[in-house]
Amino acid sequence: MICSLDIKIAHREGKSFLKDAYATQPFRIVPVGQYQKDNAAYLMIMSSSPGLLDGDDHRIQVDIAPGAKLQLQTQAYQRLFHMKGHSSQTMEVNIGENAVFSYVPHPVVPQHSSHFLSHNIVHLASNCHLLLSEIVTCGRKMSGEEFLYNHFQNLTECYVNGRLVVKDNVLLQPDRMPIQGLGILEGYTHQGTLIYLNSAGLNPSDWIETFHEQYGETKDVAFGISELQHDGFMVRVLGYGAEQLYLLFKEMQSALWDNIFLNNN
Repeated sequence: MICSLDIKIAHREGKSFLKDAYATQPFRIVPVGQYQKDNAAYLMIMSSSPGLLDGDDHRIQVDIAPGAKLQLQTQAYQRLFHMKGHSSQTMEVNIGENAVFSYVPHPVVPQHSSHFLSHNIVHLASNCHLLLSEIVTCGRKMSGEEFLYNHFQNLTECYVNGRLVVKDNVLLQPDRMPIQGLGILEGYTHQGTLIYLNSAGLNPSDWIETFHEQYGETKDVAFGISELQHDGFMVRVLGYGAEQLYLLFKEMQSALWDNIFLNNN
């Protein structure tokens, strides 16, 4: 089933707001920033479906007007159910000049025999900031179901003024690779990726040092952070619990939001 969500964020008199939204089942979009005082737009993607089923094709479009700031949230973990074929999700984001987009969704839980293809395409104009993450679990760990999914792929492409500057491809196929071997998950069960990118010429080196010092020795987590060729950094984390990695990314989001994103003019 093709499911669509189209969001347009506008900016007027110093405030960002949801200008227009189009959603088909099972999507809903809900404002959640009523008590925030930073004049940014806070929206939550909600779904009446328990997860992605065989043949589902989610298509998400986000357009952020120049000067606007959007923090997009999710309602709950994204579950991928048993499939004979596959499911997919494509998210395309257009960030206008001087705008901000931050999206730290809940972890993905790929269940037995699931096959999932995800593609994120982000276009940044000048003087923008982007924060985007994903976390994939081993499956229903507490039910004894670990790495029984068939295929998980998340491809992310980021463009600045039309030029490709970041391309990241996470591909996990437990039945075709030594998933817990050296150079892959190395005994861990959960993997997370977080990308911060800006087109404002802001050097991220201080933030790289700060986050490395803060999270580099986190218990039961392998934490790595690298500077991108363009202005930004990428974080890779391995762990044993989805909530621990999710809260770590939320803490990083909060720090960047308060100290960089809200000062973007």
